[in-house]
Amino acid sequence: MSTITKSADVNADVTTVYNQWTQFADFPRFMEGVDRVDQLDDRHTRWTISIAGVTKEFDATITEQHPDERVAWSSDSGPTHAGVVTVHRLDQDHTRVTVQMDIDPDGFVENVADKLGILDRRVQGDLDRFKTFIEQRDGAETGAWRGDVDRPAQNTP
Repeated sequence: MSTITKSADVNADVTTVYNQWTQFADFPRFMEGVDRVDQLDDRHTRWTISIAGVTKEFDATITEQHPDERVAWSSDSGPTHAGVVTVHRLDQDHTRVTVQMDIDPDGFVENVADKLGILDRRVQGDLDRFKTFIEQRDGAETGAWRGDVDRPAQNTP
């Protein structure tokens, strides 16, 4: 299992940045290898991705979501991964977006990509394109979902 942590500072307020991150259908506009994301309901998404010419689909569950703070997820199928995107207000007009993702590469190609640092560079590239996407829109998001998804209760003995 590998952990990737990357961030980017965006010239937009925290609410705009968070709102845009909730628009999963727009992810293919700035995420390399993401062909489509369908939001099935408030907690479930279906992803279609392309890696080295191979198309894969997987489902993911949003495990926690709080407006202007964070969106966390874990995969239900496909490559095993989980992560969280947090937004931090730097000042009125600037926001730091941080992605922390744990991934267990699935198959030879993904393992090689992980070992060569390609996954790290892809995540940083996606964040950089996200930054450009918002900034070229003059800080205007394409939509918003402001609902809360509480973290599942932890089973304690």
